Parts: sequence; C-alpha cells; structure tokens
Amino acid sequence: MKKTLIAAAAIATMATTAQADIKVGILHSLSGTLAISETTLKDTIMVLIEEQNAKGGLLGEKLVPVVVDPASDWPLFAEKARELITVQDVDVIFGCWTSVSRKSVLPVLEELNGLLFYPVQYEGEESSKNVFYTGAAPNQQAIPATDYYLEELGVEKFALLGTDYVYPRTTNKILEQYLKDKDIPAEDIFVNYTPFGHSDWSKIVSDVVALGADGKKVGVISTINGDANVGFYKELAAAGVSADDIPVVAFSVGEEELSGLDTTNLVGHLAAWNYFQSAESDANDDFIKAWKAKMGEDRVTNDPMEAHFIGFNMWVEAVTKANTTDVDAVRKEMYGLTFPNLTGGMAEMLPNHHLSKPVLIGEIQADGQFDIISQTSEVPGDAWTDFLPESKPLKSDWLALGCGMYNTETNTCVQLKSNY
Repeated sequence: MKKTLIAAAAIATMATTAQADIKVGILHSLSGTLAISETTLKDTIMVLIEEQNAKGGLLGEKLVPVVVDPASDWPLFAEKARELITVQDVDVIFGCWTSVSRKSVLPVLEELNGLLFYPVQYEGEESSKNVFYTGAAPNQQAIPATDYYLEELGVEKFALLGTDYVYPRTTNKILEQYLKDKDIPAEDIFVNYTPFGHSDWSKIVSDVVALGADGKKVGVISTINGDANVGFYKELAAAGVSADDIPVVAFSVGEEELSGLDTTNLVGHLAAWNYFQSAESDANDDFIKAWKAKMGEDRVTNDPMEAHFIGFNMWVEAVTKANTTDVDAVRKEMYGLTFPNLTGGMAEMLPNHHLSKPVLIGEIQADGQFDIISQTSEVPGDAWTDFLPESKPLKSDWLALGCGMYNTETNTCVQLKSNY
C-alpha cells in the first residue's frame, strides 16, 4: 500500500516492468437520497485525478480512482470503506457527506489506519487523526449565519429545522445554547426533525408561520439534507412564504441542489457556505472553466467541491513532501500546508485537522446562483465549540499534543471512542 519514489538505480533495472499505481478511494453515494449532493463530488475527484495524471501523476506513478457506491446507506459506508482499504488497497479516501456516514466509517479508519478527506460542513465535536475535515465547522458556518440573522435581519424567533441525524441535532444543540446566551427565550426557539427523504412539509411550514403570530420576526435555520429540500421549498412557496416574510438560511443547499429546483419562489432566501460559484477571483474563474469544459456548461460548482479541490491538492503536496503515501508520514506533512482557495484567500491546514476558511452568506437568485452579501476573511476551524460547557475546555492539536481531545483544565488527553 505504501509507495515511495523508486531509486534511480532501480529505475534502470526495472525499465521494462509495469508501473505501479497509487489508488485513490472515492466513497460517495451515487444512488439513494444523498445522490443529489454526492454524485458531483465523485465527479470532482475524478476530474482532479485526471488533471494530476496529465501533470505526470504522483511520485512517478499514475493515480487510479477506485469508485464505490455506499448508496446513502450508513452501515454500507463502513463496509465499503473496509473494502477500499483491505481489498482495493487504496492509499487515501475522499468521501462521505452526512456525519452519520462519517461516523460509520471512522472506526474502520482508526482500526486500519486509513486516511479520509471529508469535504462537507459538519457539527464539529470531533477530531480524529485519521480524518482531515475540509468542510466548515460550526464557527465557520452556523454561528456566523446566526449572527447575520441577529445583527443584520433583526430575527427574534428561530425555527431550527433539520434532518434527523447527528449533524442537525448537534448543530442545533450548539445553536440553541448560543441563542440563549444571546438572550433569546427558549419559547422563541422552535426545533423540528424529519427523516431523510421527508416529503410532507405542510404541518411544519404551518407551525413556522404560526411562530410569528405575535408579530416578531421569524427566521429559519435549515440543516435539512438531501432531496427533502425539494419538498420543503415547494411547500414554502405553496404557503406564500417569501424571504421577506420568513427568511431561510440553509447549510446544506448549494448550487448543485438548486440546479434541480424551480428557484422562482426561492429568490432572497439564503445559504451560508465557505464558497459560492459566483465568487470573484481568477482562481475561481479557472476552476469553473476547467469544470465546465470537462462536464458540460450546465454543470455548476459548489462548496464541497472546493473543499475536495483544496484537500486533494494538499494531499498531493503532502505525499510529494513525504516521498510516500504512508498515512503517518503524509499526516505529518499536512500540518501548516497552505493552498489558494477559490474566493481569493489562502486555506491553511491546522493542527486540529481543520482548515482556515472564509465565511460567505449568499442570497438565492432566479438563475440558481447566489449573490454574495457577506464575506469574512479566513476563520480557523474549531473542532470543539466554545458554546457548550462540556466542550469549551477541549482542544485538538495533533502536532504539539498528539491529541484530538485534550482537556485544558485537567491537562489530559481524553480518548473516548464514543465521541467518534
């Protein structure tokens, strides 16, 4: 599994032998409820591999994609991850979308010392030495979006609507506490969870509308995932709810999801990400041009794609510096790596396995793109939130402390697999 540069003398004696390959695992759902979001991420890694091979590959070897379909089935993610590492002998995995799929894979990665690059915003409260989290932590998406509601839109009541799994529940736990710390009464916070693929939104939308019966401004924070978003936004439109009436800020709806929707009645609603296709930079122009040239003019770009773009290129650089694909050696070379993001700044891989990323808030336009109405400079990702008392003393530092869950009050490294 571990590849190194072949010594010059060996090249001479092995000139006629077949070239070895570096295998890249791609663990994204190509069927099921999450295919709407994950299929394009498979395509992204395929394009990045093709581009890298056109540059000569890596360590003198060809990159070979190994694609599996976990089919939006959480236990199957673990099974496919094990297959990728033990049967296919991959050197790295790019994949997962939901946190429940990542948490399903995590014990396999830690048992077999595999390496995963996870490209999606998530709830934080985790730091494994076997995962690099290239999507947003709550302080890079959920908290800034809530601040925008409070400070810019004057929202006084909050509807926290999510799909029923770990990411929405943990994120909303953080947001509930954050809102209470901001003096929002508990009775002004409405929380609701629905299963994956949920389609009947009439009662929930009615409850959200009723929340504002006293005249207070209501805002929806959405952690709804997958194709359930289609029904949710359709019901909002059917109920005559506009962004002016009750704005929705989504954490899992981007350009890819909107490309399958009639956005006529969604104009003005919001999303919070670290990247939008509409970002203005030379790097983004080049990225979009290359993507559309490969995939077609109708294919859009989105935030998790940028996360894979950054993560893949950092992995290539780390492998090059380590002169091997050995997981432990590559991990050591990842810390402190920088790579230009697509919004004009510079992403840096931190010792807690998270990136520094800007926070962008975009307003949905009629063409399915976003008008960027707010953008920050790079914000360091925080593995453990400051807004939950049990997490506030925790710190992740795999470089100096060799620990992803270090308690700064007891000065001890906590190794709780249940947290993973």
